[in-house]
Amino acid sequence: MTILAPEVAFVDLETTGTSATGDRVTEVAIVRVVDGELVEEWSSLVDPERSIPPDIQILTGITNEMVKGAPTFADIRDEVHRRLEGHLFVAHNARFDYGFLKNEFARLEMAFAADVLCTVRLSRRLYPEAVGHSLDALIARHGLVDPMDVVDPAARTGRHSALGDARALWRFANVIGREKPPEEIAAAVKRLLKIPSLPPQLAPDALEGVPECPGVYRFFGVNDLPIYIGKSVNLRDRVRSHFSSDYRNSNDHRLSAEIRRLDWIETAGELGALLLESRLVKEVAPLHNAMLRRHRTNCVLRLSSLRGAPEFLKLDEIDWDERGPGADALYGPFASPRAARDLLESIAAEEGLCWRLLGWEKRGGPCFARQIRKCRGACVGEESPEAHNLRLATALEAKRIPDWPFPGPVAIVERDATRGIEEAHVIDRWRHLGTARDDDELRALAATRRLPEFDPDILKLLRRWFEEHPGRIRPIPAAPVEDTSPA
Repeated sequence: MTILAPEVAFVDLETTGTSATGDRVTEVAIVRVVDGELVEEWSSLVDPERSIPPDIQILTGITNEMVKGAPTFADIRDEVHRRLEGHLFVAHNARFDYGFLKNEFARLEMAFAADVLCTVRLSRRLYPEAVGHSLDALIARHGLVDPMDVVDPAARTGRHSALGDARALWRFANVIGREKPPEEIAAAVKRLLKIPSLPPQLAPDALEGVPECPGVYRFFGVNDLPIYIGKSVNLRDRVRSHFSSDYRNSNDHRLSAEIRRLDWIETAGELGALLLESRLVKEVAPLHNAMLRRHRTNCVLRLSSLRGAPEFLKLDEIDWDERGPGADALYGPFASPRAARDLLESIAAEEGLCWRLLGWEKRGGPCFARQIRKCRGACVGEESPEAHNLRLATALEAKRIPDWPFPGPVAIVERDATRGIEEAHVIDRWRHLGTARDDDELRALAATRRLPEFDPDILKLLRRWFEEHPGRIRPIPAAPVEDTSPA
């Protein structure tokens, strides 16, 4: 009897630590089940090509001496891949084991993806009344250990051995097969896997081939124009989630009714997906994208001096190309003048600002805020305009649009060795000039003289990216001027 899926691989790993990107696998075990029948048990120690920490040696029982001479992951990668391919990947705290294997394959520039089912989450869903869902708790509650597994500790089949734990998971699957109705198990698995329920107008294989990588996806309607554009660091999971009824919102319901086909564009990393999504949404203005469309109401606040009131300016009223050090301070961007006014009102209440100096009142005498004791007195000469506006500028500082911090364009490089993709995003004066995949494209973009329209969404994501990844920004040297003088 098929319990979880037609082909299942129960997987367990032992590792040198808990970081999938920094630590390495020391043991791998796979128990393969096809149509409910056990067809293979396989395990191997793995040389992690580094020392195993003493506390990990105590926990797993795997010592440096034991893995000395064992195959490296590179030696067994094809065996592991063959045993997992096409199988439902089942593990306890599954993202741990899956993450380690994905990173081991990625180091060898080999792609790996699978549907992943976590037995911790499966236990919580099928046994919500139980106390504890750790593997030890499952073993004790359901009697998942065969006494013969621990007769010979050197055989690596007991608890905290990869094969012993993988066997325990297979036994747990048999327990739920006996104790729970098939429809309850199927419903739990479907929910945990977010198995998509495709609308009838989509081809049955529409989601086949969607990769587990960063990128942008597009949903098309009846007139073959995009009705929705999205991005994700994992295209496969994100696209599938739109059609998973347990996770669907009202927008996903509408998309399911209107979609006729979909496609996707892979990028080297997350920033590339963000930049591409923003550009495509503004070019096409899909019906179901609201956040990233061009909004003519976008504006900024300008403080021309410490004596004048702040001004509201539309983005197209500013010559962004001519802005440099010493230019008037700009704050924002804001979705609308109303949003900017709301912020000013909040600051005025907190800082005791004067409504007249903010430009909200023209009459003489104390402003309204002063009359209700909310103004520190700039309107009646108790505070100078300079001191008042300095307090305003200080309160607005977090919203100040910074000067471009480089002498020219910069490149932000993203690489994905597994897929052999490298992209350089060329940025100048907070504008995205384009993305290059070779040196010629990079030089051409860096030499661009006509910058694209200023985009507040690009400004926001670049500011955040610059703060989080300062070491990945590389100024592009100016191209040498060609000597055209006569010889």
